[in-house]
Amino acid sequence: MLRSLKAYLPRLNFVHDDAQAPIASAKGRCELSQQDVPQVFRVEALKSLDLYEVTIDDLRQYLADGRLTSVDYVDFCLQRIRRVDPYLEAIIEINPDAMEIAAGLDKERRRGRVRGKLHGIPVLVKDNMATEDKMQTTAGSWALLGSTAPRDAHVVSLLRNAGAIILGHANMSEWASVRSKSYSTGYSPRGGQVRNPYNLSSSPYGSSSGSAVAVSANVVPLSFGTETDTSIIGPASANGIVGIKPTVGLTSKSGVIPISENMDTVGSFGRTVADAVHGLNAIVGVDEKDRLTCVPSRRQERDYLSFLSLKSALKGAKFGLPMKRCWDQVSYDRKRIASKVLDAMVDAGASVVETDFPCAEERIPENGSWDWERGKPSESEFTVVKVDAYNGINAYLSELSDTAIKSLEDVIAFNDRYSFTEGANPGEHAAFASGQDNFREIAKSCGIQDHTYHEALSYMHKKSREEGIDAALHHATNDGQTIELDALLLCDRKGAGQQLAAQAGYPIICIPIGLDGRGMPVSLSLQHRAWKEGTLIKWASAIEDLVHSMNGWRLTPEYKDHLAKNIPICRKA
Repeated sequence: MLRSLKAYLPRLNFVHDDAQAPIASAKGRCELSQQDVPQVFRVEALKSLDLYEVTIDDLRQYLADGRLTSVDYVDFCLQRIRRVDPYLEAIIEINPDAMEIAAGLDKERRRGRVRGKLHGIPVLVKDNMATEDKMQTTAGSWALLGSTAPRDAHVVSLLRNAGAIILGHANMSEWASVRSKSYSTGYSPRGGQVRNPYNLSSSPYGSSSGSAVAVSANVVPLSFGTETDTSIIGPASANGIVGIKPTVGLTSKSGVIPISENMDTVGSFGRTVADAVHGLNAIVGVDEKDRLTCVPSRRQERDYLSFLSLKSALKGAKFGLPMKRCWDQVSYDRKRIASKVLDAMVDAGASVVETDFPCAEERIPENGSWDWERGKPSESEFTVVKVDAYNGINAYLSELSDTAIKSLEDVIAFNDRYSFTEGANPGEHAAFASGQDNFREIAKSCGIQDHTYHEALSYMHKKSREEGIDAALHHATNDGQTIELDALLLCDRKGAGQQLAAQAGYPIICIPIGLDGRGMPVSLSLQHRAWKEGTLIKWASAIEDLVHSMNGWRLTPEYKDHLAKNIPICRKA
């Protein structure tokens, strides 16, 4: 028999007193105040329209009825970048043709042609997504400066087809965090240190930090990032926005500077579930250049917006809380925020039960932290990553023109040559405490898919799928019954749950639910099996609607310590 959350309070150690971390009154977007925001970061009105926390659907309406043009809004975004990005360092490059593209899309609209729901809306893509235009694609590295990509990344071409304006490239952790074991998260030599808008001295997480920060700070309404392991959900959670990390193979990774063909995926960031889903809809699709988008098991919905729901959908839903080394390791103040949401879900008619990942003791460290080198080589995620990264990076570099960088060994040599800029060795650069140690290990693998590689890949999949997320969803109750849960819920700042989903290739959605005792965002993430994005969207949007009815709109950034320029910034749980 299913029991409500309150049955588990002793073990969860949730609190239900009147003491609260910062929490908002129930306000809608138009009632939000910027009173506590430093003047330089305040979002100004445009043509008497309040664009603070503006949504995709708001913008679509303004563009459709002529209250705004795309030229108006692109210029607005560019002015905001010039004003706030010296502090945030979230943008690595601006598209010099953005205004011209906007004017062309305005002309199309006047003639009655609207390409899609993102027509005329500016977006950012992470600096590892190739754009065949006047911008650089460098993964934040000076090594690729001046190189020319042969074509748009597939997702970029889909965005252009949908009418989106590629406003620029977002800054990121250099080489998507794969180059070093110890590094400043969100730092790249070319783009600088991305800053968290809630507190600029705190971690923005990585590696898609610039994409997340730009959305959270109202620079753009929508952006796109990549994830191998925690790089979408981590920064979305840390910066108080919605992130969608799709099943590997739902979106193409061709034209994206890779890490692992088995784990890489492209996803979206928005300030609401609906906005992030608009982004997802635009980038899903089969691509012959990415074999995992062509597998027979692949499932894609016609329109993911059709899964959006309200809090009333929660009645009768069944959710599981993975306990061992997950919820057991959540800090007290984050549990306090989460408990209010989980109790409200129960009051709305949902059941919330404890469950476990059977693989937890094998795959997750005792303190619930992220560790991709855990286990012996035949069990380690990093065994797979090293081989995949060597082959994938070399394949990508081989297609570039106007550059002498054609292999990972060339990148390593470049970093060695300019060591005090690129931090090739320990102690040479504050952002790269361990130098480029991962790159050196990756090069030693020579990309050989040997017996140990295949053992590690098989072990990783088995433990994270059948003995991980699948098993937790197929929940055995204390009285011997077996029930299928509708989703797993985690408060996963440490990243252990995200890592299991990464190893499995499974989807995650996260939504902001409040602020902890330090005033930093608290997020609830939802997990399921492969191709279950529609299901996750249904439940994430229902919980978001419930949270909005309790707390109002998301708790927006106040840009504390806004003059901070500290490096390094490490990931903190």
